[in-house]
Amino acid sequence: MASASDDDPRIGDISEGRVLRAILARTAPASHTVLGPGDDAAVIAAPSASVVATADTLVEGPDFRLAWSSGYDLGWKSAAVNLSDIAAMGAVPTALLVSLAVPSDTRLSFVEAMADGFRECCAELAPGCSVVGGDLTVSELLVIAVTALGDLDGRTVVTRAGARPGDVVALAGELGVAAAGLGLLFARFRDGTTPVGVDRSALDAAQQRALDRQLRPVPPLALGPAAAGAGATAMMDVSDGLALDASRLADASDVTIDLSGVALDALAFGGDRGRALGGGEDHGLLATFPAGALPDGFARIGTVIARSGDSLLVDGEPVTRAGWDPYRDWDHSR
Repeated sequence: MASASDDDPRIGDISEGRVLRAILARTAPASHTVLGPGDDAAVIAAPSASVVATADTLVEGPDFRLAWSSGYDLGWKSAAVNLSDIAAMGAVPTALLVSLAVPSDTRLSFVEAMADGFRECCAELAPGCSVVGGDLTVSELLVIAVTALGDLDGRTVVTRAGARPGDVVALAGELGVAAAGLGLLFARFRDGTTPVGVDRSALDAAQQRALDRQLRPVPPLALGPAAAGAGATAMMDVSDGLALDASRLADASDVTIDLSGVALDALAFGGDRGRALGGGEDHGLLATFPAGALPDGFARIGTVIARSGDSLLVDGEPVTRAGWDPYRDWDHSR
């Protein structure tokens, strides 16, 4: 925790204007911006005449812990999870709108680090996209609300509802790695006992990777538009666990998805199939393609079949819809 000083004041001790100036000093121009931050609203070009939009909210407690995450981590993750939803529609991210509700005792440096995380996530994963506006307020808990915009660039939008019997089911990304990282956090880095910046030297390379992917996900954004261009019939971001999200895609398309156990085992982080099916926050892309149309970067993991009594099967056997549901799964005592 930084010491109190004029160089790193608490948010409650300075004006909204100073906080805003500190954030804007760390943003980069977005390539689709007609009018950027500073007015009542931004103006974003939409070359395809359609705007793809999504929103997500991260709340301290159910979504992150300040004992685990730095400001930079939170900025990166908040950007990445929204950018992934844009890519899952086959679109290219163009802009982010960020609203922050911040406790008054939060240091300005923490908010500046968040802005750095937003900027660098966009620069690495979605060049040309940036924060173009938002809102600031105070709250007892830190809340990060993000709206992401995207452009289809002439492509047809890919929804969850287009999978057809005979299609190949494929995945771009990882399975279970973020859940493994979350398990490490609960096991080793509990609130009140281990501060941010803990020495990770006791972790092996696989554990380090799992922790990094939990705190700073790296969704395969470029493969969303690539999948759309290759003829994907359905697609979605895998954020709540493969079993739950694949079931959602199957329900939207009125089909059944039959996954391959061998393929799952090959992709599962640490060989843990249960975690691969039920672990969330990997932010890979689940897509279906006509046979023979699988693009580079996607691995075949199953087949679409005609609707049966179950949404999801593994090797022909029904699978429980394991995954993250914030209304059902968040344990307030954790």
